[in-house]
Amino acid sequence: MSQRPMTVATLFFGRDIAGRGTVTDADWAAFAAAEVTPRFPDGFTASDGQGQWRDPAGRITHEPSKIVVIATEPAPDLAPRLAAVIDAYKTRFHQQSVGLLTTPACGGF
Repeated sequence: MSQRPMTVATLFFGRDIAGRGTVTDADWAAFAAAEVTPRFPDGFTASDGQGQWRDPAGRITHEPSKIVVIATEPAPDLAPRLAAVIDAYKTRFHQQSVGLLTTPACGGF
């Protein structure tokens, strides 16, 4: 299999909604269908995780999370597409942050 340059974006979505419970599986599926799939129609992988982070007040927070991995060709519009997904999640589910790591890679499918 031949490989080509790619960018791997890994996003970390916390599922606790302050004072409102948890982002349900149905909520997540609807979000992914409405926000992630249209921006990354070639595909992505989502898995469950257990996250920990320090909030702006300095408190350590533990919560269930979704981890999304997207392997895509580098493109000038990649950063804005990722930002749109992150902003939509933060707005819809009242989140303070969504983690994002991007890594150059070589890959093929």
